[in-house]
Amino acid sequence: MLKNLKSLFIIEDEEAVKPAEKKATPLEVPKTAPVKAQSTEGDPGKVSGKFTEVLFAAMERENQEGFDYMEFKQSLQSLAQMPMDEATRYQSALAMAKTLGADPAKLLQSAAHYLNVLKVEENKFDQALTNQKEERIGQKVKEQEGLQNAINEKAEAIKKLTLEIEAHRKKLDQLKQEIVQASQKVESTKNDFIASYNSLVSQIQLDIDNMKKHLG
Repeated sequence: MLKNLKSLFIIEDEEAVKPAEKKATPLEVPKTAPVKAQSTEGDPGKVSGKFTEVLFAAMERENQEGFDYMEFKQSLQSLAQMPMDEATRYQSALAMAKTLGADPAKLLQSAAHYLNVLKVEENKFDQALTNQKEERIGQKVKEQEGLQNAINEKAEAIKKLTLEIEAHRKKLDQLKQEIVQASQKVESTKNDFIASYNSLVSQIQLDIDNMKKHLG
């Protein structure tokens, strides 16, 4: 049945039908029917044969007995090539359905049933996707956060070290200046001492020479 089911909804090459080329008017389903899944980041996505097969398989597993929406859909398809408008096509398919015990309410309920089947599959996919994100992305996100924190800490440490180095350089320059000043002061003190020493020694030596000259 899967192949037949597939042919009811998509064309053989599995390309999505553009809205401008074909726009189906869906039956009005009960308010409890699932709403369309929304794509993310503005990417409308494309029809995937792999995922379509999974969804069709779920619908096949949950196929209701008797004439329901699926058989009604098949009737609509068989009438698609007939020269009739959409309303006539739906009414003709309904007339066929009534002969097999179906009515509009039953068809709407069964259509909603398949929407709910697809919703269950969507929930399964969401859970699997969440698990996959946690497995493939979550750990890398944590690693990324850890590296970013390490970078921030090291950057802060570098900033602190840079400030400390700048302070040390200023202190070094200050010490160099103080050393020059202190050296100059020490040299000046030394020279003052030597000058004072030489002055006294010269006076005493002069007295010695004079005493030898005049007291001898």
